[in-house]
Amino acid sequence: MNKKLPIYACIAIVLIKFLFLLTHHIQEDALITWRVAQNLLDYGVIGFNGDEKISSSTTHTYVFVSYFFNLIFGKAYFMYPLLIFNSVLFTIGSYFLSKMLLKEYWQQAVFIVLFGILPPSIKISILGMEYGILFFLEMSLLYYGFYQKKNWALLLFSPLILFTRIDTVIFLGIVFIVDLIWNKKINWRYILGGIIGVGVVLAFNWFYFGEVVNNTITAKKLAYDKEFSTSLSWKYFLINYGNYWGMLKMTANFNPYTILVLLFELCAFIYLVTKKNSRNIFLWIIFLFAWAKQIIFISQKSYFDWYYWVPQILLFAVIIVFILEQKTKRNLWMALLLLFYIVPMLAYQTIHSIATGNGEWNYRRSIGLFLDKYEKDKNQWIFLEPAGFVPYYSHLKTIDEVGLVDRGVQTEMIKDKKNFWFNTIKNRQPKYILAYKDIYQDPESEYYRQHYKLLKEFRIKDHLKSDNPILEKIYKLKPSGRDYNLYERIK
Repeated sequence: MNKKLPIYACIAIVLIKFLFLLTHHIQEDALITWRVAQNLLDYGVIGFNGDEKISSSTTHTYVFVSYFFNLIFGKAYFMYPLLIFNSVLFTIGSYFLSKMLLKEYWQQAVFIVLFGILPPSIKISILGMEYGILFFLEMSLLYYGFYQKKNWALLLFSPLILFTRIDTVIFLGIVFIVDLIWNKKINWRYILGGIIGVGVVLAFNWFYFGEVVNNTITAKKLAYDKEFSTSLSWKYFLINYGNYWGMLKMTANFNPYTILVLLFELCAFIYLVTKKNSRNIFLWIIFLFAWAKQIIFISQKSYFDWYYWVPQILLFAVIIVFILEQKTKRNLWMALLLLFYIVPMLAYQTIHSIATGNGEWNYRRSIGLFLDKYEKDKNQWIFLEPAGFVPYYSHLKTIDEVGLVDRGVQTEMIKDKKNFWFNTIKNRQPKYILAYKDIYQDPESEYYRQHYKLLKEFRIKDHLKSDNPILEKIYKLKPSGRDYNLYERIK
């Protein structure tokens, strides 16, 4: 019976996450990957706009997985089976992690539940991003390759991990370093797996797209590259550091809650690794990887919160292990953890998912649905940012401001970054512009007035209502979304 407790915990946590699917909280970038997958289905080309090849998605593995789910379930019904699949894979990964870190079955079961209801774990599972698959692959490598010493795992999972995200070279590198120091010998099979992985990814990018790294990396580096003074770098760090070690990003610059969590993580880690235990190699791997990835991404001014989901939960895992292994007053420790962290974080994530789901699914999706009905010619172009919900549901060809789905924007940035927005519109003449601002107030207002008319205004305040009074309070408590103006080219 005890042996089955971790399995029961896995089933329970997956069922709990099903409730979050009702919030329709889906990450914008997931729809970019799904459109790429559907473009592959329709045109036989990995791209975004027809038969043009472009790596608009950061992840190759997830594109192919999404393609097969579209093929099996159809474009109208693939979404929820895929989200459930992501959630199941993440939970299996957490099961592997629990086996590596804890001996008792009841400890593993409690770990799986507590680990699974952390905010980043919920987001990894149900927001549609590739991190559920990635977490499963990374934990599978550790479990089968280093815990059970299966040589086949070293050759299989390293290439799959790299093909999912190229930045996982950080994870694979940390694993190699820790394993080398721990065992005092080079694991040549692991090196071979890494060489195969890097070779496969680079060869695929070069021979299919004609590039070494994904277009998404090139586009983001070009679009977000700007000079940061020391004071500005510090300002951005303070605004975003809740993403790094905590799980609650407050609007204020100072977040003491995150500092307390960080200190607790450090103390718990030191306490655990000072005790001789064979599982310490895995504690060192997950802790050093989490810190390494965060430091590298922080140094590159990468402020998208999904980059930090996996590091967040891996750092917090040591706290759960620390509490589960207390010999005295364990129940008190557990009660305090639940009362002051797990329950508040779960409540916060529930409110956040409901509010964000409203802003994305009910609001931003409605813009795409409006355009889908209004514009019958799907060969027409729209210029906007971001390239998720609206392009996906409007089915229009898309130029995005970052250049993720269209390289022409990058060309304009290289020529004149300051004026690339206007130059793109003037040279490409898209039929539609979806803007956060009133373009008639821009310096180029005369051109816009001559060539574009305001078709419709979309306002987030119009979507903060619900027949359910509790939902309406949540929508108004945490409004999610921005105002848009939709412009149509004058014929």
